[in-house]
Amino acid sequence: MKSYQSRGFTLIELVVVITILGILAAFAIPKFIALDTQARTATVNGLAGTVRSAAALARSLGMATGNPASVTMEGQAVAMLNNYPDSPAGGIPMAINASADFTYAPGASGAPGVWTRTGAPTPLHCIVTYTPAAAGGIPLVVADTAGC
Repeated sequence: MKSYQSRGFTLIELVVVITILGILAAFAIPKFIALDTQARTATVNGLAGTVRSAAALARSLGMATGNPASVTMEGQAVAMLNNYPDSPAGGIPMAINASADFTYAPGASGAPGVWTRTGAPTPLHCIVTYTPAAAGGIPLVVADTAGC
């Protein structure tokens, strides 16, 4: 006569595995929650670097072409002020390719323009501000990531 033995896990083994999974989840979930904040902060800092580079490139193009009033970057005319891109819609936003993750509020000529990160918990503090160059100066690019 053959003897059949049950194969499988005991109740204690299953409880131990579920407990271990619960402990791992308790440590992993806060890490994943912080990732979206880090990602938004990184995109804001990345945009700030892009704006700085675009402003420097536009200045270089203006100096090379001898046209300090307007330059063409990737087929787009970029309005200049004091040898750097201006902040209205025809200025610095035309010099960069910002993603759909940002909305741009243009400033008047010479006034600051602001990119706001969409989806930020505190949008007023998850921004990049571009202040056009004053005469003889350089533009000011500030990234505020306090609300990302």
